[in-house]
Amino acid sequence: MKSRRYLIFCGLLLAMACTKEKEGFRKAPSQPIEDEWLIPSDQVFDGGPGKDGIPSIDNPDFTLTAEVSFLKDEDLVLGIAFDGVIKAYPHPILDWHEIVNDEFGELSLAITYCPLTGTGVAWNRVIEGELAEFGVSGLLYNTNLMPYDRITNSVWSQQRLDCVNGELKGTTAKVHSLVEMPWSVWKEAFPEALVLNTRTGYSRNYARYPYGDYRTNQRRLLFPIRHTDDRLPLKERVLGVVYSSEQKVYLFDDGQQSIDMILDEVAGRQIAIVRSKVLNVLAAFELRTDRTYELKKDGFPNVIADSQGNVYDILGRCTHGNAAALNLSPQFMGYWFSWGTFYPEIPICGF
Repeated sequence: MKSRRYLIFCGLLLAMACTKEKEGFRKAPSQPIEDEWLIPSDQVFDGGPGKDGIPSIDNPDFTLTAEVSFLKDEDLVLGIAFDGVIKAYPHPILDWHEIVNDEFGELSLAITYCPLTGTGVAWNRVIEGELAEFGVSGLLYNTNLMPYDRITNSVWSQQRLDCVNGELKGTTAKVHSLVEMPWSVWKEAFPEALVLNTRTGYSRNYARYPYGDYRTNQRRLLFPIRHTDDRLPLKERVLGVVYSSEQKVYLFDDGQQSIDMILDEVAGRQIAIVRSKVLNVLAAFELRTDRTYELKKDGFPNVIADSQGNVYDILGRCTHGNAAALNLSPQFMGYWFSWGTFYPEIPICGF
Protein backbone atom coordinates (compact mmCIF):
# COMPACT_ATOMS: atom_id res chain seq x y z
CA MET A 1 0.00 0.00 0.00
CA LYS A 2 2.86 2.40 0.85
CA SER A 3 4.44 1.70 -2.52
CA ARG A 4 1.18 2.37 -4.35
CA ARG A 5 0.65 5.68 -2.55
CA TYR A 6 4.19 6.74 -3.36
CA LEU A 7 3.81 5.93 -7.06
CA ILE A 8 0.61 7.99 -7.10
CA PHE A 9 2.52 10.86 -5.46
CA CYS A 10 5.25 10.69 -8.12
CA GLY A 11 2.59 10.86 -10.81
CA LEU A 12 1.12 13.94 -9.14
CA LEU A 13 4.55 15.56 -9.08
CA LEU A 14 4.94 15.02 -12.80
CA ALA A 15 1.49 16.45 -13.42
CA MET A 16 2.35 19.50 -11.31
CA ALA A 17 5.37 20.15 -13.50
CA CYS A 18 3.07 20.55 -16.48
CA THR A 19 0.37 22.63 -14.77
CA LYS A 20 2.24 24.72 -12.22
CA GLU A 21 1.43 28.07 -13.87
CA LYS A 22 -2.31 27.36 -13.64
CA GLU A 23 -2.53 25.62 -10.27
CA GLY A 24 0.27 27.21 -8.26
CA PHE A 25 2.03 25.49 -5.38
CA ARG A 26 1.10 24.52 -1.89
CA LYS A 27 2.99 26.50 0.73
CA ALA A 28 4.49 24.69 3.68
CA PRO A 29 2.22 24.38 6.72
CA SER A 30 3.12 26.76 9.53
CA GLN A 31 2.33 24.23 12.29
CA PRO A 32 3.70 22.35 14.16
CA ILE A 33 6.82 24.04 12.80
CA GLU A 34 7.81 27.34 14.40
CA ASP A 35 6.84 30.47 12.53
CA GLU A 36 10.32 32.02 12.55
CA TRP A 37 12.61 30.82 9.78
CA LEU A 38 16.15 31.73 8.72
CA ILE A 39 14.86 31.66 5.15
CA PRO A 40 11.77 33.32 3.62
CA SER A 41 8.91 31.13 4.83
CA ASP A 42 6.85 31.90 1.73
CA GLN A 43 9.54 30.15 -0.32
CA VAL A 44 9.22 26.89 1.61
CA PHE A 45 6.92 24.51 -0.25
CA ASP A 46 5.14 21.32 0.67
CA GLY A 47 6.45 18.61 -1.65
CA GLY A 48 3.32 16.48 -1.32
CA PRO A 49 4.07 13.18 0.44
CA GLY A 50 4.24 14.69 3.92
CA LYS A 51 6.68 14.09 6.74
CA ASP A 52 8.40 10.72 6.29
CA GLY A 53 6.23 10.10 3.23
CA ILE A 54 9.58 9.53 1.55
CA PRO A 55 11.01 7.04 4.07
CA SER A 56 14.61 7.28 5.17
CA ILE A 57 16.65 4.08 5.39
CA ASP A 58 17.50 3.61 9.06
CA ASN A 59 18.86 0.06 8.99
CA PRO A 60 20.94 -0.03 5.78
CA ASP A 61 22.12 -3.35 4.38
CA PHE A 62 25.20 -3.71 2.20
CA THR A 63 26.55 -6.09 -0.43
CA LEU A 64 30.11 -6.55 -1.69
CA THR A 65 30.72 -4.84 -5.01
CA ALA A 66 31.36 -8.10 -6.85
CA GLU A 67 27.97 -9.45 -5.79
CA VAL A 68 25.90 -6.44 -6.92
CA SER A 69 23.66 -7.11 -9.92
CA PHE A 70 20.91 -4.48 -9.75
CA LEU A 71 22.93 -1.50 -11.05
CA LYS A 72 23.54 -0.44 -14.64
CA ASP A 73 26.96 0.86 -15.69
CA GLU A 74 25.64 4.40 -16.14
CA ASP A 75 23.97 4.58 -12.72
CA LEU A 76 25.64 7.06 -10.38
CA VAL A 77 26.78 6.22 -6.87
CA LEU A 78 28.00 8.34 -3.97
CA GLY A 79 31.16 7.03 -2.33
CA ILE A 80 32.96 7.62 0.94
CA ALA A 81 35.90 6.09 2.82
CA PHE A 82 36.46 6.27 6.55
CA ASP A 83 38.69 4.30 8.91
CA GLY A 84 39.39 1.57 6.35
CA VAL A 85 35.75 1.14 5.32
CA ILE A 86 34.58 2.10 1.81
CA LYS A 87 30.89 2.40 0.99
CA ALA A 88 28.80 3.36 -2.03
CA TYR A 89 25.22 4.63 -2.02
CA PRO A 90 23.50 4.21 -5.42
CA HIS A 91 21.32 6.96 -6.86
CA PRO A 92 18.61 4.43 -7.87
CA ILE A 93 18.03 3.76 -4.16
CA LEU A 94 18.58 7.33 -2.98
CA ASP A 95 16.06 8.61 -5.56
CA TRP A 96 13.35 6.82 -3.54
CA HIS A 97 14.63 7.39 0.02
CA GLU A 98 16.85 10.52 0.02
CA ILE A 99 18.35 9.88 3.48
CA VAL A 100 20.33 6.91 4.83
CA ASN A 101 21.18 6.89 8.54
CA ASP A 102 24.39 4.88 8.74
CA GLU A 103 27.39 4.01 10.92
CA PHE A 104 31.14 3.87 10.27
CA GLY A 105 32.34 2.41 13.54
CA GLU A 106 32.29 5.35 15.95
CA LEU A 107 31.26 7.78 13.19
CA SER A 108 27.51 8.15 12.63
CA LEU A 109 26.50 9.73 9.33
CA ALA A 110 23.33 10.70 7.53
CA ILE A 111 23.77 10.35 3.77
CA THR A 112 21.47 13.04 2.36
CA TYR A 113 20.59 13.15 -1.34
CA CYS A 114 18.11 15.36 -3.15
CA PRO A 115 17.03 13.99 -6.55
CA LEU A 116 15.53 17.35 -7.56
CA THR A 117 18.82 19.25 -7.21
CA GLY A 118 21.14 16.25 -7.71
CA THR A 119 23.04 17.10 -4.52
CA GLY A 120 24.45 14.57 -2.07
CA VAL A 121 26.47 15.03 1.12
CA ALA A 122 26.95 13.25 4.45
CA TRP A 123 26.20 14.91 7.78
CA ASN A 124 27.55 13.95 11.18
CA ARG A 125 24.56 12.70 13.16
CA VAL A 126 25.88 13.79 16.55
CA ILE A 127 24.20 17.09 17.37
CA GLU A 128 25.13 18.88 20.58
CA GLY A 129 26.33 15.59 22.03
CA GLU A 130 23.23 13.56 21.08
CA LEU A 131 22.97 10.94 18.34
CA ALA A 132 20.22 11.92 15.91
CA GLU A 133 18.46 10.28 13.04
CA PHE A 134 17.45 12.44 10.10
CA GLY A 135 14.25 12.05 8.14
CA VAL A 136 12.61 13.66 5.10
CA SER A 137 10.40 16.54 6.22
CA GLY A 138 8.46 16.68 2.95
CA LEU A 139 9.35 20.37 2.62
CA LEU A 140 11.45 22.00 -0.11
CA TYR A 141 13.37 25.25 -0.35
CA ASN A 142 14.67 26.19 -3.80
CA THR A 143 13.36 22.72 -4.77
CA ASN A 144 16.01 21.23 -2.45
CA LEU A 145 15.68 18.59 0.26
CA MET A 146 14.88 19.76 3.80
CA PRO A 147 15.75 17.04 6.34
CA TYR A 148 14.48 17.15 9.91
CA ASP A 149 16.21 15.68 12.94
CA ARG A 150 14.28 13.23 15.09
CA ILE A 151 15.56 14.64 18.37
CA THR A 152 14.12 18.18 18.20
CA ASN A 153 11.98 18.07 15.02
CA SER A 154 14.03 20.99 13.69
CA VAL A 155 14.10 21.50 9.92
CA TRP A 156 17.36 21.81 8.00
CA SER A 157 18.36 22.96 4.52
CA GLN A 158 20.58 20.45 2.74
CA GLN A 159 22.32 22.84 0.38
CA ARG A 160 22.64 25.65 2.93
CA LEU A 161 24.11 23.09 5.36
CA ASP A 162 22.29 24.49 8.37
CA CYS A 163 19.16 24.31 10.48
CA VAL A 164 16.60 26.89 9.37
CA ASN A 165 13.65 26.28 11.69
CA GLY A 166 13.10 24.92 15.17
CA GLU A 167 15.06 24.51 18.38
CA LEU A 168 18.41 24.06 16.58
CA LYS A 169 17.89 27.00 14.20
CA GLY A 170 21.24 28.47 13.17
CA THR A 171 23.21 25.27 13.84
CA THR A 172 25.63 24.35 11.04
CA ALA A 173 25.78 20.77 9.80
CA LYS A 174 29.12 18.97 10.15
CA VAL A 175 29.92 17.82 6.62
CA HIS A 176 31.62 14.71 5.30
CA SER A 177 31.91 14.96 1.54
CA LEU A 178 30.94 12.24 -0.91
CA VAL A 179 32.44 11.53 -4.34
CA GLU A 180 30.05 10.80 -7.19
CA MET A 181 30.87 8.53 -10.14
CA PRO A 182 29.23 5.99 -12.46
CA TRP A 183 28.85 2.41 -11.30
CA SER A 184 31.07 1.25 -14.19
CA VAL A 185 33.95 3.32 -12.79
CA TRP A 186 33.25 2.54 -9.12
CA LYS A 187 33.16 -1.24 -9.48
CA GLU A 188 36.55 -1.27 -11.21
CA ALA A 189 38.12 1.21 -8.80
CA PHE A 190 36.77 -0.18 -5.51
CA PRO A 191 36.05 -3.92 -5.84
CA GLU A 192 36.40 -4.28 -2.07
CA ALA A 193 33.72 -1.69 -1.29
CA LEU A 194 30.37 -2.24 0.35
CA VAL A 195 27.32 -1.13 -1.64
CA LEU A 196 23.93 -0.19 -0.23
CA ASN A 197 21.54 -2.84 -1.54
CA THR A 198 17.82 -3.02 -2.27
CA ARG A 199 16.95 -4.83 0.97
CA THR A 200 15.62 -1.58 2.39
CA GLY A 201 12.47 -2.87 4.06
CA TYR A 202 10.32 -1.07 1.47
CA SER A 203 8.74 -2.17 -1.79
CA ARG A 204 10.10 0.13 -4.49
CA ASN A 205 10.95 -0.39 -8.14
CA TYR A 206 14.61 0.63 -7.88
CA ALA A 207 15.09 -0.07 -11.58
CA ARG A 208 12.78 2.85 -12.41
CA TYR A 209 13.67 6.52 -12.03
CA PRO A 210 10.61 8.13 -10.35
CA TYR A 211 10.76 11.60 -11.95
CA GLY A 212 10.29 10.94 -15.67
CA ASP A 213 12.48 13.12 -17.92
CA TYR A 214 13.45 15.49 -15.09
CA ARG A 215 17.20 14.79 -15.28
CA THR A 216 17.44 15.64 -18.97
CA ASN A 217 14.72 18.24 -19.48
CA GLN A 218 16.64 21.53 -19.28
CA ARG A 219 13.48 23.64 -18.96
CA ARG A 220 11.69 21.69 -16.29
CA LEU A 221 11.65 22.28 -12.53
CA LEU A 222 9.01 20.83 -10.23
CA PHE A 223 8.99 23.68 -7.70
CA PRO A 224 9.90 27.38 -7.74
CA ILE A 225 13.37 28.75 -7.09
CA ARG A 226 14.08 32.28 -5.91
CA HIS A 227 16.68 33.14 -8.55
CA THR A 228 17.52 31.76 -12.01
CA ASP A 229 21.08 32.08 -13.30
CA ASP A 230 21.34 31.44 -17.05
CA ARG A 231 25.14 31.28 -17.29
CA LEU A 232 24.87 27.50 -17.65
CA PRO A 233 22.05 25.10 -18.60
CA LEU A 234 19.75 24.42 -15.63
CA LYS A 235 20.57 20.73 -15.33
CA GLU A 236 24.29 20.79 -16.12
CA ARG A 237 26.08 18.77 -13.44
CA VAL A 238 28.79 20.78 -11.69
CA LEU A 239 30.82 20.56 -8.49
CA GLY A 240 30.24 23.21 -5.85
CA VAL A 241 32.79 23.82 -3.09
CA VAL A 242 31.18 25.41 -0.03
CA TYR A 243 32.95 27.19 2.78
CA SER A 244 31.11 29.61 5.03
CA SER A 245 33.02 32.60 3.65
CA GLU A 246 33.36 31.60 -0.01
CA GLN A 247 31.87 29.24 -2.57
CA LYS A 248 32.89 28.26 -6.10
CA VAL A 249 31.58 26.03 -8.87
CA TYR A 250 33.84 23.83 -11.00
CA LEU A 251 33.10 22.36 -14.42
CA PHE A 252 34.18 19.16 -16.08
CA ASP A 253 37.13 19.30 -18.47
CA ASP A 254 36.60 19.21 -22.24
CA GLY A 255 37.09 15.46 -22.46
CA GLN A 256 40.26 15.71 -24.54
CA GLN A 257 42.30 13.92 -21.88
CA SER A 258 41.55 11.11 -19.48
CA ILE A 259 41.97 13.19 -16.31
CA ASP A 260 42.86 16.76 -15.36
CA MET A 261 43.68 18.76 -12.23
CA ILE A 262 43.17 22.43 -11.33
CA LEU A 263 44.92 24.12 -8.40
CA ASP A 264 42.97 26.92 -6.75
CA GLU A 265 42.42 28.79 -3.50
CA VAL A 266 39.04 29.01 -1.77
CA ALA A 267 38.45 30.70 1.58
CA GLY A 268 42.22 30.83 2.16
CA ARG A 269 42.67 27.10 1.55
CA GLN A 270 44.76 25.57 -1.20
CA ILE A 271 42.68 23.00 -3.04
CA ALA A 272 43.05 20.65 -5.99
CA ILE A 273 40.13 19.85 -8.26
CA VAL A 274 40.48 16.51 -10.02
CA ARG A 275 38.17 16.09 -12.97
CA SER A 276 37.50 13.71 -15.82
CA LYS A 277 34.69 13.97 -18.32
CA VAL A 278 35.72 10.58 -19.66
CA LEU A 279 35.28 8.96 -16.25
CA ASN A 280 32.46 11.31 -15.19
CA VAL A 281 34.25 12.20 -11.94
CA LEU A 282 34.80 15.59 -10.31
CA ALA A 283 36.18 16.08 -6.78
CA ALA A 284 38.03 18.70 -4.70
CA PHE A 285 40.74 18.12 -2.07
CA GLU A 286 42.33 20.33 0.58
CA LEU A 287 46.13 20.43 0.16
CA ARG A 288 48.80 20.70 2.83
CA THR A 289 51.11 23.69 2.61
CA ASP A 290 54.34 21.82 3.45
CA ARG A 291 54.56 19.98 0.11
CA THR A 292 53.69 20.24 -3.56
CA TYR A 293 51.26 18.09 -5.52
CA GLU A 294 50.89 16.81 -9.04
CA LEU A 295 48.31 14.88 -10.99
CA LYS A 296 48.80 11.14 -11.26
CA LYS A 297 47.47 10.45 -14.74
CA ASP A 298 47.42 6.67 -14.71
CA GLY A 299 46.31 4.02 -12.25
CA PHE A 300 42.85 5.37 -11.33
CA PRO A 301 41.52 5.50 -8.63
CA ASN A 302 44.92 6.98 -7.66
CA VAL A 303 44.82 10.63 -8.77
CA ILE A 304 47.30 12.79 -6.79
CA ALA A 305 50.98 12.39 -5.80
CA ASP A 306 52.83 14.70 -3.42
CA SER A 307 56.47 15.76 -3.23
CA GLN A 308 57.12 13.34 -0.37
CA GLY A 309 56.24 10.28 -2.45
CA ASN A 310 52.71 9.73 -1.15
CA VAL A 311 49.89 8.82 -3.53
CA TYR A 312 46.19 9.49 -2.90
CA ASP A 313 43.07 8.08 -4.51
CA ILE A 314 39.84 9.79 -5.56
CA LEU A 315 38.38 9.28 -2.06
CA GLY A 316 41.42 10.96 -0.48
CA ARG A 317 42.99 7.77 0.93
CA CYS A 318 46.78 7.50 0.97
CA THR A 319 47.32 4.33 -1.05
CA HIS A 320 51.15 4.53 -1.31
CA GLY A 321 53.19 6.00 1.54
CA ASN A 322 52.35 6.71 5.15
CA ALA A 323 50.66 10.11 5.02
CA ALA A 324 47.27 10.88 6.48
CA ALA A 325 44.36 10.98 4.07
CA LEU A 326 43.70 14.13 2.07
CA ASN A 327 40.56 15.85 3.26
CA LEU A 328 37.86 16.39 0.70
CA SER A 329 36.70 19.99 0.55
CA PRO A 330 33.06 20.51 1.66
CA GLN A 331 31.39 19.91 -1.69
CA PHE A 332 28.42 18.65 -3.69
CA MET A 333 27.86 17.53 -7.21
CA GLY A 334 24.57 19.07 -8.30
CA TYR A 335 22.53 20.65 -11.05
CA TRP A 336 23.69 24.14 -11.93
CA PHE A 337 20.34 25.81 -11.17
CA SER A 338 20.66 24.86 -7.51
CA TRP A 339 24.03 26.58 -7.17
CA GLY A 340 22.79 29.65 -9.00
CA THR A 341 19.79 30.05 -6.72
CA PHE A 342 21.42 29.23 -3.36
CA TYR A 343 24.57 31.26 -4.05
CA PRO A 344 23.77 34.04 -6.57
CA GLU A 345 26.78 35.19 -8.62
CA ILE A 346 28.83 32.23 -7.47
CA PRO A 347 32.11 32.14 -9.48
CA ILE A 348 32.34 29.44 -12.16
CA CYS A 349 35.81 27.96 -12.65
CA GLY A 350 37.34 25.45 -15.00
CA PHE A 351 36.60 26.72 -18.49
